[in-house]
Amino acid sequence: MAAFSEMGVMPEIAQAVEEMDWLLPTDIQAESIPLILGGGDVLMAAETGSGKTGAFSIPVIQIVYETLKDQQEGKKGKATVTTGGAVFNKWQMNPYDRGSAFAIGADGLCCQSREVKEWHGCRSTKGVSKGKYYYEVSCHDQGLCRVGWSTAQAALDLGTDKFGFGFGGTGKKSHNKQFDSYGEEFTMHDTIGCFLDSDKGHVKYSKNGKDLGLAFEIPQHLKNQAFFAACVLKNAELKFNFGGEDFKHPPKDGYIALDKAADAHVVKSKQTGSAQVSQAKNLPNAPKALIIEPSRELAEQTLNNVKQFKKYVDNPKIRELLIIGGVAAKEQLAVLESGVDIVVGTPGRIDDLISTGKINLSQVRFLVLDEADGLLTAGYTDFITRVHNQIPQITSDGKRLQVIVCSATLHSFDVKKLSEKIMHFPTWVDLKGEDSVPETVHHVVVPVNPKTDRLWERLGKNHIRTDEVHAKDHTRPGANTPEMFSEAIKILKGEYTVRAIKEHKMDQAIIFCRTKIDCDNMEQYFIQQGGGPDKKGHQFSCVCLHGDRKPNERKYNLERFKKQEVRFLICTDVAARGIDIRGVPYVINVTLPDEKQNYVHRIGRVGRAERMGLAISLVASEKEKVWYHVCPNRGRGCYNTRLKEEGGCTIWYNENQLLAEIEDHLNCTISQVETDVKVPLDEFDGKVTYGQRRATGGGLYKGHVDVLAPTVQELAALEKEAQTSFLHLGYLPNQLFRTF
Repeated sequence: MAAFSEMGVMPEIAQAVEEMDWLLPTDIQAESIPLILGGGDVLMAAETGSGKTGAFSIPVIQIVYETLKDQQEGKKGKATVTTGGAVFNKWQMNPYDRGSAFAIGADGLCCQSREVKEWHGCRSTKGVSKGKYYYEVSCHDQGLCRVGWSTAQAALDLGTDKFGFGFGGTGKKSHNKQFDSYGEEFTMHDTIGCFLDSDKGHVKYSKNGKDLGLAFEIPQHLKNQAFFAACVLKNAELKFNFGGEDFKHPPKDGYIALDKAADAHVVKSKQTGSAQVSQAKNLPNAPKALIIEPSRELAEQTLNNVKQFKKYVDNPKIRELLIIGGVAAKEQLAVLESGVDIVVGTPGRIDDLISTGKINLSQVRFLVLDEADGLLTAGYTDFITRVHNQIPQITSDGKRLQVIVCSATLHSFDVKKLSEKIMHFPTWVDLKGEDSVPETVHHVVVPVNPKTDRLWERLGKNHIRTDEVHAKDHTRPGANTPEMFSEAIKILKGEYTVRAIKEHKMDQAIIFCRTKIDCDNMEQYFIQQGGGPDKKGHQFSCVCLHGDRKPNERKYNLERFKKQEVRFLICTDVAARGIDIRGVPYVINVTLPDEKQNYVHRIGRVGRAERMGLAISLVASEKEKVWYHVCPNRGRGCYNTRLKEEGGCTIWYNENQLLAEIEDHLNCTISQVETDVKVPLDEFDGKVTYGQRRATGGGLYKGHVDVLAPTVQELAALEKEAQTSFLHLGYLPNQLFRTF
């Protein structure tokens, strides 16, 4: 299935989704599935019925399958985890040795804590005891931090005991709760160099390459101990560089990059579950995914979805289990003993089985909290924290635990607090609430009426190629059939697109077409105008983006558009997901989207970063016959132009009805303009230049300033008169300050 396959969903799952009549991913699915497949933690919020369950269960099933497949084939991950502790092959910050609200990025180098009242720290995975070493830390914001060196015995609150040495952004150095002035303050955009001379027992720092001098002499009793890179944060973010990339300020005097250490020491894991990892590989009661729901009904619904999505996934099969109260535990225990990969359940029964050892958490790859606000309201905060603490942050195959949180709102205090504790740099996907058009977007409709605009009759063959949906229909001028007017709409839309580009002298725009063949036809029509993908800078230079284009071509085309090497990006809804191009001034909807929610998604491509944008939608006044493939090949090589109800792959598309639904959804009436596509100058709060920022003193608001000018001049004259009268009293400014 092309729509889901474009996001990386495996064919077996896409086939199951297709049988559920999901022809296009919903907004929440389109945004979340690629993020989860990419390995990230995701916070998502969306309305009931938005496809939220599919948004997390589809990628969870796929990654669980891939993990099982790797185990079946004997593949091992890059990281090695052994009983009694964790062994890491590279320098990074240790996910096992960190504070509860300390987050580590997927690269192991970017660190963050958004706790504003408490300090949370972390140490590196390895340490050194001999030699001269150096690493750098870049500050990413203005939060509070301390960086430096500590032994494995030290508290994570760096510099507050006798085993750690820190340097803070306030310009203070700290050891054993002693804070003394040292060097200079540092903040966002500064780079701090951390030096350790183990042989001499010296610790020093630099700021942006400037040597700040000796900070500490290491006491004799610590000189033979291993020192680890360390930091402690309060509402701050840092990026470590142990030498994996070029230093901004390379060290001198024989100091070498920390990751060049020949005999590094490895810190033992403090994570309670990690000791079980190597032993649990073949345990039947060690699931790969744990999905927690607040109620039995939701748990049952989610399990049914999981069963539907994974029905064609085979070799190995994925085994799922529902664990809820009110059902005899004997049956659930029997399934656990035979083997389970995905567990869906409610907190009470899951907690019972975990506490009695019936469920082993050592292999959990995914922790999903569905309706998290409901779970927290019901008092399950401690349960969630306890479960998370028992799951190793890195699995036996070297993969990081992924946490997915779904909530009615992502902005509640409790959900934010929870996410800070258990998630690593989560991406927020917030699609909850009413859709609205940003103030920076001006959107208009151009009616396409083939009965009143007979231009299509006069063009002969000099028009856009159509999609051949009428290949077997009578569409000659004069036939006056619905099929003839439908074909005329397709021709007129090509003409209006070109007209809009010329009228507004568009230098960059995204052009949305409904199908891949529509995209191809529009690209060919631009080539007829003298443009195309190879005509850099031409008025109709363009690139195409859809599922039938090869991945490398899609990536290359998108980059060319971003760099403004071509003016137009022609794409489908699915292909355009995730594109974030700031400052695009125009969008043209050649056809309205199938789903009313996608209208805002499309036109929101313009008017970003406080820049004004214009979105033009070409809306047919008559019904248009379009492709709607339900055939096994999803349209490849299909020429079945019969209607869907007749066993074919076409439907009648009613854009007037779609427009009414969009207006009702947005609670507004979208302005219509004439077929010359001219936008009146008094529209949109005055004259604007699309693609440029809103004016603040002139331009957009120039008329308002002109009206206020006389009043401003009068106020200025009164101010001058008042100051003159005051000076006549004999006061001078410096006397005034002395008096008061």
